[in-house]
Amino acid sequence: MTAREAKQENLEQTMNDGLAAIEQAMFDVTNSEVEVLRDASHHILNSGGKRIRPRLLLLSYLAVGGHDINHIARPGAAVELMHTASVVHDDINDHGIMRRGRPSVNSIWGRTFALLTGDFLFTAVYELMSPYKDLNIDLANSATALVEGETLQASAVKNNNFTREVYMRIIALKTAALFKASSSIGAKLANATDEQTEALANFGFNIGLAFQIIDDILDIVADEEQLGKTSGIDMEQGRGLGVALQNNGTAVKEDPMESIKRKMLEGDTIEKGREQAQQLVDMAIAGLHVIPESDAKDELIALAKLVIERNY
Repeated sequence: MTAREAKQENLEQTMNDGLAAIEQAMFDVTNSEVEVLRDASHHILNSGGKRIRPRLLLLSYLAVGGHDINHIARPGAAVELMHTASVVHDDINDHGIMRRGRPSVNSIWGRTFALLTGDFLFTAVYELMSPYKDLNIDLANSATALVEGETLQASAVKNNNFTREVYMRIIALKTAALFKASSSIGAKLANATDEQTEALANFGFNIGLAFQIIDDILDIVADEEQLGKTSGIDMEQGRGLGVALQNNGTAVKEDPMESIKRKMLEGDTIEKGREQAQQLVDMAIAGLHVIPESDAKDELIALAKLVIERNY
């Protein structure tokens, strides 16, 4: 084995250990004595998911010299639980019946218990982060942004104002803010310089924007088996990239899903979205020039590329 291969193998083992520690922290903090909260929380966690936010936090930590995996387990679990709480609430609002390839929490336990489960996951975030003092500000800001983004989205649909500009503002708040917090927290846990922390925060923000654009494209073109969740909801409810780009503010309501998808695919919505996502990823990668060369930095770049190359 060459020295290069040994370093790569060591990083892979570190990543596996780190993600396993994060996973354990999530299950530990949601092990409620109230059976429905424990079972519903573990149901959604056992469904898997991309774990891209804790992966981003872990790689940011390693890229600027962090080495104690136990130091990032709780923050890594916190960012993933915040995301998970939001999707549980999303499925209530959207009447989604599938999430991560399994029945959604609300489809099994009903809307009331799903709402309480989402609330429980949100509170678990702050239990996890309680030892980390100022880092709670990063996560609290992203939680506020998430709620603001979801509210702005609902308002845009209600007021028939889903323009391209509104769309970008929504995804900056509801998605990119938590990506930014993930990479920023990882950097701060490793005592990165201010310049490095800012670079990693911007990296997370830009790939978060790209991630959501690709997610919305997949909502147009992919089926439920590919996505692992109920597809077409954004289009059906008059929101998402297709509505923003194709209709320039005119919400699509009550049209059959197949008709909507065909309309989107006839234009250049998909091409425009993918071009914008690629530009954001290129910008994110370019901003990493202040981060020392390492296998962890290479993995950050690979993660950014995966965001736009994925099909689920």
